[in-house]
Amino acid sequence: MNKILVVEDEPDILEMVRYNLDQAGLDVETAEDAERALQSVQEILPDLIILDLMLPGIDGLDMCRQIKQDPRTRHIPILMLTARKEEVDRIVGLELGADDYVVKPFSPRELVLRTQAILRRSQGSLQSTTDAWLHTGPISIDKAAHQALLNGDPLELTGTEFKLLLTLIERRGRVQTRDDLLDTVWGYEYSGYGRTVDTHIRRLREKLGESGEWIETVRGVGYRFRRERV
Repeated sequence: MNKILVVEDEPDILEMVRYNLDQAGLDVETAEDAERALQSVQEILPDLIILDLMLPGIDGLDMCRQIKQDPRTRHIPILMLTARKEEVDRIVGLELGADDYVVKPFSPRELVLRTQAILRRSQGSLQSTTDAWLHTGPISIDKAAHQALLNGDPLELTGTEFKLLLTLIERRGRVQTRDDLLDTVWGYEYSGYGRTVDTHIRRLREKLGESGEWIETVRGVGYRFRRERV
């Protein structure tokens, strides 16, 4: 059973989230502030953290930063809970390594679906069943091991980043709109979430270094992983 840590300082929202995740068959731990949450992260190593950005003391962004800087916990996916006015904080959170966000007020069903989608990505259950390896340019992907290599060296990717890179490479040479990528990688179609794609593309390019140029921007349309030039 997947273990979820929910970090939220509003008791009503915390209980609503806990109840709905529990009904979905998930094992839920809760914390009302970042200090307790960071201790719980080290103790239980959850499969996913649902993190409110507006917390007393250490805020959600600082907590996200600490989790992603720790080699023991940086693999743990994070789903942010944010208010509508916090667009800048949402982008910062994604750049720090968060996988996705849900804007308050949100429906319990949406939250559960996002949670399940992130868990599937992080555990590799959406891997292709075709050839075990993909090779293109300096990048190789071992789909069975859920591992990407750059010039033979392992890339430190989140589950979402891995799925995004895999999707682009499997469809190399073809333009993928933001809606295409939201549907395939994130598993939803919501207007206004295109910035999520842009932020993850930027992070992915940074991790690829000079090879980030293989991911091309098609202005006004989306992104394309270029084919190898013969």
